[in-house]
Amino acid sequence: MLNFFRTSVLLAALTGLFMAIGYFIGGTNGMLIAFGIAVVTNLFGYWNSDKLVLAMQQAHEVSPRSSPELYEMIEGLAQRAGIPTPKIYLINTDQPNAFATGRNPQNAAVAVSSGLLRYLEPREVAAVIAHELAHIRSRDTLTMTVTATLAGAISMLAQFGLFFGGGNNRNNPLGGIGTLLMVFLAPVAAALVQMAVSRTREYEADRDGAQISGDPLALASALSKISQLAHRTVNVAAERNPAMAHLYIFNPLSGARMDKLFSTHPDVGNRIAELHKIAAAMQVDRTGRSAEPSTQPWQSRPRNTGGWRVPPIGGSEGGSGQRGPWG
Repeated sequence: MLNFFRTSVLLAALTGLFMAIGYFIGGTNGMLIAFGIAVVTNLFGYWNSDKLVLAMQQAHEVSPRSSPELYEMIEGLAQRAGIPTPKIYLINTDQPNAFATGRNPQNAAVAVSSGLLRYLEPREVAAVIAHELAHIRSRDTLTMTVTATLAGAISMLAQFGLFFGGGNNRNNPLGGIGTLLMVFLAPVAAALVQMAVSRTREYEADRDGAQISGDPLALASALSKISQLAHRTVNVAAERNPAMAHLYIFNPLSGARMDKLFSTHPDVGNRIAELHKIAAAMQVDRTGRSAEPSTQPWQSRPRNTGGWRVPPIGGSEGGSGQRGPWG
């Protein structure tokens, strides 16, 4: 209920910002037009944002037959999280990363990169997926995808103000100055809201994901590896659509700095430190063992014994059927 309230307030604030931009560009008529666009954008984002995100990131769905071990892992984690098993997608990039999307747990999807499966241990992959399932369970995915859609629309509307003569409109309270202010300040305001939502909820998903997997140090190890490997390779789809960067577990954009004001994610060192505190509170060691023995297959399966295969998908970057570090 609290998450629904927060989401409603956030979307109302973005809609209000959308209307303010319309007012400064075109007066009362501009505000009404902007309100209509905001309503359409909200409705589209609610029903289709997940499909749009997956298409823009060039993700391909995989089945239990083509990737049985990955499906088994996600199915088991989803049961622990108390949600339906989401659809599973593969992103054809060597950059290790993952994200979740969908308007609710019944219509959700998890997308992992071929690089994530190739470079990380089974325990680490499971911990990353548990983090994404935490986003789904708390319905962060709806907020994050719709926010991305609205933030992009706000930037687009502000830019349109220049092309449609907002500065010459007599209803514009500040004239050309108002239009210029909106062009520069509206995208910044939208970005601040977007980034604040993402940074806060990443910590929450780390904590909840650690509870789902029962292995917080595996997520800490995964974040450490991802942070070292992510910027050595280019995620082409993410670079083409930077407004979607906050959806990933780690910033997929090359050259990004993590602890800046406009960063999409919290500092990875801070996240790792928090996960170590969680592990201490849960009394879990570096092998993922606690007072109660784990029954999860990814925590007992030996490394490099064969059996895992990255599902082949189209394209030249990864996904060619090479074996990953799975048993």
